[in-house]
Amino acid sequence: MDNKLKTKLSFEISQIDKLIEDGKPLLELCEEKIPDYIEISAAALLLHSFYNGIENILILIFKNNKEEVTGEKWHSELLSKAFVSVANRKQIFKNELSDPLEEYLKFRHFIRHAYGFQLEWLAMEDLVKRVENIWNKVKEDLNVFSGT
Repeated sequence: MDNKLKTKLSFEISQIDKLIEDGKPLLELCEEKIPDYIEISAAALLLHSFYNGIENILILIFKNNKEEVTGEKWHSELLSKAFVSVANRKQIFKNELSDPLEEYLKFRHFIRHAYGFQLEWLAMEDLVKRVENIWNKVKEDLNVFSGT
């Protein structure tokens, strides 16, 4: 992997690290009580930003590798390609992350087309409470992938 890509990946990883770190007070609050409307809205934005960051990372990798991801369901294709090896690229994420990341993808799609009042805490609670743990696993896989 060239240094230019490593630098870009490192930047995107640092952005998600900052997102999670800055969101810790909210994440801790959501562990302690059922969040109100404003807190649920903030948690939804955190989840949306989290998954967008993962997509940004995948796009960087695939563009660098000259792998195209196009079509109506490109978001799903982007994620599924991260779990397979190709001729000039190894698998990015371990298979154990497939289902959890698929849930974040589904939430990202929902939030892009929903109104805030449609957010339901029970539907997103698990995503919020696991985001830091999932990020640590994703980051670990990215470090193995990039050789850092």
